[in-house]
Amino acid sequence: MIKLRLAENFRAVFYAPFYATLALGHFASEGLDVTLVDSAAPGGGPAGLLAGNVDVTWGGPMRVMKYRDEGGPDLLCFCEVVRRDPFYLVGRPPEGGFNLRCLSQLRLGSVSEVPTPWLCLQQDLRDLDLDPERLSRIADRTMGANLAGLGRGDIDVAQVFEPFAEQALSAGFAILHAQSSRGPTSYTTFTATPQGMHRHRDAFTRMTRAMARTQAWLSSNAADEHARTVAPFFPSIPVSGLSRSLERYMQARVWADDTAVSREGFSRLAASLRSSGFISTLPDYDACVVNLPC
Repeated sequence: MIKLRLAENFRAVFYAPFYATLALGHFASEGLDVTLVDSAAPGGGPAGLLAGNVDVTWGGPMRVMKYRDEGGPDLLCFCEVVRRDPFYLVGRPPEGGFNLRCLSQLRLGSVSEVPTPWLCLQQDLRDLDLDPERLSRIADRTMGANLAGLGRGDIDVAQVFEPFAEQALSAGFAILHAQSSRGPTSYTTFTATPQGMHRHRDAFTRMTRAMARTQAWLSSNAADEHARTVAPFFPSIPVSGLSRSLERYMQARVWADDTAVSREGFSRLAASLRSSGFISTLPDYDACVVNLPC
């Protein structure tokens, strides 16, 4: 067995395919002994790579783009797993219905825990010729705090992922907008250093094959089975609620159905990061991505 240390970006429902791959034994079937290692903080996996504490991490290609934009060290991404944005806007529908233009008249609690969902939503607003800087936005609350704010009525819309969307529905709120609806936006891949890619290329190819097996499994199994499989990773979430969360993600096509990193999704993410000022130049797909055979 080939031993690999894999940094978990943070525990989240939209990362369920990674947990399913572990639970189903797909890594082991490919001859891999994968140890899941906690990251110090969301987005902390690359630091662990560079320190030599882990061999590979999962997370957003945005980290690869950011490191390169700042002059290195260079990182590489491979094997796309989350292909569409897993965040939602939740709240009470305004009279006449909701679309993103309504945000100019509403109080928004945006995600503070990670940067990508707000950076991507900003681009959606700019595409509608809206200035995201002119929104009435609370930027420093957690998703849980924003749900509480909805209940108190001091915000109108909260930006959340699952299971917070499920909690919002249970509390009588509605999903107003799914950020997945913009189409491919490369959200989560594996990340490695160039040196690690050279050293572990065979192991990373096996990881890619294992994820491809999980993608095939996802396409032929219902959300209930997926929920039962990954439930041990989410002991605080009722299996029924977890199943509903996973079903919404499946319907939204949040997860990739092949392992290649989408050029369209990569470009969309890069454009969003550049327009927000998070990066200053658009990255070269071919310099950042390695598509391994599966």
